[in-house]
Amino acid sequence: MTAPFTTLNEFRVTLEAAKGPDMVSIVGAKDRNEHLTKPHGALGRLEELAIWYASWRDTDRPSIEKPQIIIFAGNHGVCAQGVSAFPPQVTAQMVSNFEHGGAAINQLAKTFGAVLNVHALDLDLPTQDFTTAPAMSETEVVVALIVGWNAVDPNADLLVTGEMGIGNTTSAAAVAAAVIGGTAAEWTGRGTGVDNDGLARKTDVVANGLALHDTSDPLEALRCLGGRELAAMAGAIAAARHYRIPVILDGFICCAAAATLEKAVVGSLDHTVAGHLSTESAHGKLLNKLGKTPILSLGLRLGEGSGGALAIGIMQAAIACHSGMATFGEAGVEAG
Repeated sequence: MTAPFTTLNEFRVTLEAAKGPDMVSIVGAKDRNEHLTKPHGALGRLEELAIWYASWRDTDRPSIEKPQIIIFAGNHGVCAQGVSAFPPQVTAQMVSNFEHGGAAINQLAKTFGAVLNVHALDLDLPTQDFTTAPAMSETEVVVALIVGWNAVDPNADLLVTGEMGIGNTTSAAAVAAAVIGGTAAEWTGRGTGVDNDGLARKTDVVANGLALHDTSDPLEALRCLGGRELAAMAGAIAAARHYRIPVILDGFICCAAAATLEKAVVGSLDHTVAGHLSTESAHGKLLNKLGKTPILSLGLRLGEGSGGALAIGIMQAAIACHSGMATFGEAGVEAG
C-alpha cells in the first residue's frame, strides 16, 4: 500500500483516523500473564511491555519474528552556520558504510535478526537554512513523509527508525522547542561534540529559526525546522500505526520527529515505546514530555537507530517469556 496522503492536511487526517490498541487482546494478555509460572509481577517491566505489544498485534500470545530497522539520511542547509563538528559530506559517507555493513547498526541488526533498510533522501539537495527560510516546502516535506511511510514493511512485527544527517541535532532541537515549548538553550545540546563556542553558535541558530517561523502547527514546525530524515521517520512511525506494528523510538532526533505526530494528534504515539535514554542533554526532558519511560540507559549518543535496536532484544525477551512460558495449569504447578 502506498501512502494515503498527498498533503500535510491529508496526513493529519490519516493520523486522526488511526485505530487504538485492541482491548480484547489486552484483557487476554493480562489474564495469561497472571497465570504464568512465576510470582505476581516477578518479571517487572517485561510484563508491561509484553501486554502493550500484544495489544497492537491483536493477539494475547504474540511473537516477534520480523523486526525491521530503517535508517533515513538527509542533509541540512543550516550546516552552513557551523553547527556541527563534522562536515556535511559525512552523511553520504556513512550511508555508504551502512550499505556495506560496516556500521554499529549493521552489527546490532544482525544480532537481533532485524532486516535493515537504508533510505538516503536527496543528499545532494540539502534543506534550506531554516534561519533564512523554511527548511522544506510542503511538497518536499510530504515527499519525505511518503518515503518514510512506503519504507515500512507491512509484514514487519516491530519497527525501529534511525537517522543519519550532519546537523540534525540542531534541527531536532528547533523542532522540539517549537512543539513542546521552551527556549533554544533548553533544547540545544552538543550533538556530535561541538565545543562551547560551537554550542553557543548552535543555540543562537535554533533561537533564530524559532523566531523566524510560525510553528504553532506541529506539522508546520516539522516542515519549517525539520529535515527530510526527520519527516521520513515521522512518516514511518505513522505507517507502523496503520499496520499495527509496535515501534521502538530511538534517541533525541527520532523522538523530536515523533513529537510532531503526538502534538498534531494526541495519542499518535500510543503504539511506541522509548528504546533508550541518550546522553544528548534534552532527550530525557523530551521523553518526560511525551510520557515515555526509556527501556535502556547506556550512555549512547551514536544515532543510527542504535539505542532502539538494542531494545529489540529486551522486547524479544519480554515476548518470549510471555508467550513461551507455561501457565500454572499447563505445567501442573500449584499457584500461590
